[in-house]
Amino acid sequence: MVMSTTNSLEGKEITKYLGVVTGEAILGANIFKDIFAGIRDIVGGRSNSYEKALQDARRLAFTELEEKARRVGANAIIGIDIDYETIGANGSMLMVSVSGTAVAAQ
Repeated sequence: MVMSTTNSLEGKEITKYLGVVTGEAILGANIFKDIFAGIRDIVGGRSNSYEKALQDARRLAFTELEEKARRVGANAIIGIDIDYETIGANGSMLMVSVSGTAVAAQ
């Protein structure tokens, strides 16, 4: 599956637009407790635990995005956008969402 943030694919012709596809992953409040408990991971102002959690959530969201695109017959996704939002009571959860346009390209 070719994935791009651009609206075209260099060297490929988009033959069919198959619709918008999305993928989401939500990190619960426990991840924040784990992060603060693992404060020793912070090196140079960065938290390895937090970065790993975000990477895992982003990977899950992209996997869901790709699966949905395959279901509609796409072999590429263009115009991908990645968003991070806090949700829940007092922003206790973090949602990673990705969206794009599923296309058939040759």
